[in-house]
Amino acid sequence: MPYLPVIALERAGSEPLSAQIVAQMRSSILLGELHVGESVPSTRALAARLGVSRGSVVTAYDQLTGEGYLVSTQGAPTRVAVLVHEGDAALPTQSVVAPKSGPAPVVLDLTPGYPSTRRLSGRAWTAAWRRAAAQPIPHTEPPLQGTMALRTEVAQHLRHARGVLCSIDDIIVTAGTSEALALVAVALQERGGAGAALADRVGRAPLVAVETPGYPAAARVLRRLGVNLVSIPNEADGMPVRALDALANRVDAVLVTPSHQYPLGGRLPVEDRLRLLHWAQRTDAWIIEDDYDSEFRHVGPPLPALASLDNDGRVVLVGSFSKVLTPWLRVGYLVLPERAAVRDALLAVRGDLPGPVSGVVQEAAAALLSSGAVRRHIATARRDYAHRRRLVLESLSSVPGTTLTALDGGLHAVLELADQVVAGLAVSELLRRGIRVADLRDYSAEPVKSAVPAGLVFGYAACNDTALARALDQIRAVTAGTPTPNDGSEPCTAG
Repeated sequence: MPYLPVIALERAGSEPLSAQIVAQMRSSILLGELHVGESVPSTRALAARLGVSRGSVVTAYDQLTGEGYLVSTQGAPTRVAVLVHEGDAALPTQSVVAPKSGPAPVVLDLTPGYPSTRRLSGRAWTAAWRRAAAQPIPHTEPPLQGTMALRTEVAQHLRHARGVLCSIDDIIVTAGTSEALALVAVALQERGGAGAALADRVGRAPLVAVETPGYPAAARVLRRLGVNLVSIPNEADGMPVRALDALANRVDAVLVTPSHQYPLGGRLPVEDRLRLLHWAQRTDAWIIEDDYDSEFRHVGPPLPALASLDNDGRVVLVGSFSKVLTPWLRVGYLVLPERAAVRDALLAVRGDLPGPVSGVVQEAAAALLSSGAVRRHIATARRDYAHRRRLVLESLSSVPGTTLTALDGGLHAVLELADQVVAGLAVSELLRRGIRVADLRDYSAEPVKSAVPAGLVFGYAACNDTALARALDQIRAVTAGTPTPNDGSEPCTAG
């Protein structure tokens, strides 16, 4: 049996047995009694050795793995992880320009949007690519809407994860959300303005309403393709529908993130979702629903996707596997509504702009989905993210002069601050200390950013718990104006 220092359990105490196992194994690792790369007993063996249920040991190992003390690989023993200078593959460390007096510090990149890949089965990932590569080599390009295998799996995923009932004919495979938005933008260009007669629409640039603060990459894509934007300031629950009726010019479409507003985290209530659908019907507009991280809901039950409530065929649902799996894959999807005019416009654009996702990538993604590995990964990642969310709450919820938001779901948090000057200084100071976060004002859809609250946006999913804890100490110190033991010394790393 692999070596393990003595674990003494207090069975009559108030602390759960799993928590006692965690505390004592964590201490053994930090003290060097367990060495990096050394295997630990299997959950079954340790449970028998300690005389506890296997579930207690599984819970302990899960927590230690989430905290970055253990590393678990399917088909191999669980081992002690490297705690310093070795981060997630999905979260590479970067260097910043340093003063001439010293070396460039290592930066822990907490830029929002990156998931953890630590729990994704390497065996399932490798098997999926082998299966895709083993197929006969086609002499044609992939089908315009995507391979049948992947569209079948996407439709199944949406039915289980979001309650969206769609057929494979409703799916268009895309190279992520940006490409899906590009297809919609071109389709809107060809359709012309919704507020004019058909003869007057030709040559008029589409007008799309967007949330502010909102997803900056989406705004850039739409603008680059000739779409004019009108920004709608968010309220607590997201975009206020009444603001659309108050616009001087009728818009052709609205881009919304109703399940978890990006980045402020509001959730559009069902009654407002229905109002938005009625608004689209009255104004002959499209609704572009970005369902970017709805698989990870931490507070309250998930609300139905707008697409599942749409009886008039106006909602174009876009999504990707960047948050669920990894942006390295670059696979997403677009769900066509039933309305023929919308479907025909988008299919015509796809016909002229064939899909950029290679067939072998699509087949590998389909194999990964069909194996059940994605579903299992979501379940384990959801637990990991919920635990890191608690770390964020415990560290930052009581910092004076700040408001912590956006934590009901997803992979990121927002720490609102007193004013824009304070936020800008905090971003710079954190980078000096070796932590990269985003400035909330960079999420404005307008050149003038005064309407956007001041604050920091940071992701908490991709790094392990030990790195996150150190980063949170620094964020708290900088935003509260108090020193920490690390102040001015070594930067936080991803280890």
